[in-house]
Amino acid sequence: MRILELKAMRGPNYWSVKRHRLIVMRLDIEELEERPTDKIPGFLDRLRELLPTLYSHRCSEEHEGGFFERVERGTWMGHVIEHVALEIQTLAGMDTGFGRTRTTGEHGIYNVVFSYIEEAVGLYAAKASVRIAEALITGTPHDLEEDIQRMRELREETRLGPSTGSIVEEATKRGIPYLRLNGQSLVQLGHGIHQKRIRATITSNTSNIGVEIACDKEETKQLLESYEIPVPKGRVVRTEEGLVAALESVGFPCVIKPIGGNHGRGATIGIKTFEEAKVALAVAKEISRSVVVEKEISGLDHRLLVIDHKFVAAAKRTPAAVVGDGKHTIEQLVEELNKDPRRGFGHENVLTQVDIDAHTLELLGRNGMDASSIPPDGETVFLKATANLSTGGTATDVSELVHSYNIFMAERISRIIDLDICGIDIMTEDITRPLSECGAVLEVNAAPGFRMHLDPTTGLGRNVAEPVVDMLFPPGAPSRIPIIAVTGTNGKTTTTRLIAHIMRSNGQRVGMTCSDGVYIMNRLLMQGDCTGPVSAQFVLKDPLVDMAVLETARGGMLRSGLGFESCDVGICTNVAADHLGLKDINTLEDLANVKSTVPRSVRSDGYAILNADDDLVMAMRKQCDCKIALFSLDETNRLIRQHCKLGGLAAIYENGFITISKGEWKLRIEKAVNVPLTFGGKAVFNIQNILPAVLAAYVRGVKMEELREALSTFVPSPAQTPGRLNLFQFKDFQVVVDYAHNPHGFEALGRFLSKVPDSPKVGVIAGVGDRRDEDTITLGRLSAQMFDEIIIRQDRNLRGKSDDEIIALMMKGIHEVDPMKKVTVIKKEEEAIRHAIRTATSGSFLTLCSDVVPDALALVMKLKEEEDRVPFNKEDIPNLNRELVG
Repeated sequence: MRILELKAMRGPNYWSVKRHRLIVMRLDIEELEERPTDKIPGFLDRLRELLPTLYSHRCSEEHEGGFFERVERGTWMGHVIEHVALEIQTLAGMDTGFGRTRTTGEHGIYNVVFSYIEEAVGLYAAKASVRIAEALITGTPHDLEEDIQRMRELREETRLGPSTGSIVEEATKRGIPYLRLNGQSLVQLGHGIHQKRIRATITSNTSNIGVEIACDKEETKQLLESYEIPVPKGRVVRTEEGLVAALESVGFPCVIKPIGGNHGRGATIGIKTFEEAKVALAVAKEISRSVVVEKEISGLDHRLLVIDHKFVAAAKRTPAAVVGDGKHTIEQLVEELNKDPRRGFGHENVLTQVDIDAHTLELLGRNGMDASSIPPDGETVFLKATANLSTGGTATDVSELVHSYNIFMAERISRIIDLDICGIDIMTEDITRPLSECGAVLEVNAAPGFRMHLDPTTGLGRNVAEPVVDMLFPPGAPSRIPIIAVTGTNGKTTTTRLIAHIMRSNGQRVGMTCSDGVYIMNRLLMQGDCTGPVSAQFVLKDPLVDMAVLETARGGMLRSGLGFESCDVGICTNVAADHLGLKDINTLEDLANVKSTVPRSVRSDGYAILNADDDLVMAMRKQCDCKIALFSLDETNRLIRQHCKLGGLAAIYENGFITISKGEWKLRIEKAVNVPLTFGGKAVFNIQNILPAVLAAYVRGVKMEELREALSTFVPSPAQTPGRLNLFQFKDFQVVVDYAHNPHGFEALGRFLSKVPDSPKVGVIAGVGDRRDEDTITLGRLSAQMFDEIIIRQDRNLRGKSDDEIIALMMKGIHEVDPMKKVTVIKKEEEAIRHAIRTATSGSFLTLCSDVVPDALALVMKLKEEEDRVPFNKEDIPNLNRELVG
């Protein structure tokens, strides 16, 4: 078997708009196409032995054991791999269960699709499941545990930590979108201008001064002491000489810890001798140059959590420990401790497995023990100096027990240090008594961990992420910006640009993506084809943007899905033959299914805007769970009339007017001939592009007069619509530059040219190597019908075919229409354009169909500037003062 392609979906996609996290593996099962599972001796028995938990997979049988029944009857290996990939993720602690396997139409090649929790794990599971299937086929032993452990490690390397993850999960429950901004824990909640950021439990509201104070333990202690908060006696030292003086002042037992440490790193407790103190000093100085020496306070370690200056939870923390039985060694007791099903790898379970590391051995050594020591029955042996859950410690929720004075003190401390999320470590014998009577504040922590409160070892778990999201997004506060997404075969870019222009004219700060680049507030920030999810997220990350208008092409949807979870308006302009035969999209119905991803992703209170003149687009309305608005160039369109009769919303070309129909009422916006984009009504395809644009603006609250104004100021030009019917008037002829590149686009362009009186009509055209032969032949045929003369050039990227092959296909189509048609082949685009303009006759009309629009436009404008250049004459200066001019 061979994996031909492996990709991860990260948003609504071709396979599902509800399940955003999918792995899509294009798999060639080769000769196994002729050997389903019932033809492979012993396969089912080996599968049951290696993965008995697959019994829970119901498959299409709708009962446990159903998948095994399918294997016994005979199924294909892609289907088996789908189930294996899901199951091994579950065994690694990531329970997930959606999958489907579909043939591509090519012999032995399947698309195996399954869900994932963590992308890196899903990709690993895809490859591992193929290896497992191959081992099962041949009867070769396979180390399944090695795969599962590796997936656990990948999960811990890539997933959000418990604190960040809990906040993201709480935000998601409320419909607040999120974007990861790096590979660690920096996360954006909300979109555009409404965004807030978190990094673990540091938020965009967190005071930088507060964090700096909390990270300096000595400064924290001095500040708290000045506010009459009980703190341990201590001093800061850097050298052994300073250590001696500090110990004389503080005494034993003491604690030594780095001044800038966290999570217990470099801290040593229970120090009773100067020798132990010297060792502890060296350990602490590995973390920070300055070290705190403090009097050890007897009692129990507690963490009080304050969010938005309000107490929310408290936990009693105990370091990892074992209890002796007089029979087993400490190492054996730790092994038994780790058998607790609540303990797992990293953060996967409530508790973390305990490791006997150098810190543990040093701690044991100070008490005259090592890992092979056998502690007496009933003796508690601590394995770590700190009570962090990440090192195997335990936590008990005591939120209900905290004395009111201690709550008052904790909330006061959060304001003194100025932290919106604050973890306060206190040592006390009894949390039910005021700290002023028994105990002291040990530390104040910025970015406190939430795990001990979310999943305590004992007691009630607390949803401490809830007050964080309440603080960042108070009730009624917006988190999303409106998203208008535009898809279709042709007209996407013009429609997108027009909508963005209308919304900018209406005062919105628009972020726009299109096939020309990414624009933020009309500033080009990225150039090139930016119609995929990465570009969409670039806009949604920008803190200036309060509206996103996103052109959304098939490539990005097939590659990784949409760059957003849902949109407020989703437009499909049309579906026509283009890129068929690529990425298993072979028919117009396949292509329509891809394009339908956008309207299917519209929020329930939003609008899917669909072309009522296109049957494939109209079929999408049955898949949408939102409001529907329609548009049509035919005011008598039956579907439009039915829709409006039922109170629906539509835009139509009616009696020469661009009109909105609201139920049976009509709102005329403007005559099409008065809208510059229509070229006096001749560019009918642009009238079609205007209709969904005005609908989108209307449902977003743009008023009629503002719509009219925006339509009148949107002038087709290299600046506003680059490469979309850009017309240049040379002295004796006209030149139009257009992006038309598929049969549907050529047909629309041909209808426009038929209304242009200029003659002869000359076309500079090209074919593309990744299109079907019949599509390239059709382009040749259409060109012969549209143009009196043809110049064939070649695209910069041939995409799979040689230039001679493409030219031959074009010539075939041309000769089918007119064997005598004048055709010139000039392969380089610049040379072809220069030749066309140089040889143009008076009254001719040149059409340049370009794929690299900026280059073609730059060349045409340069040539026009050269022709228009007027010599400067000083005699032409108004009010010329001859005495001042030499």
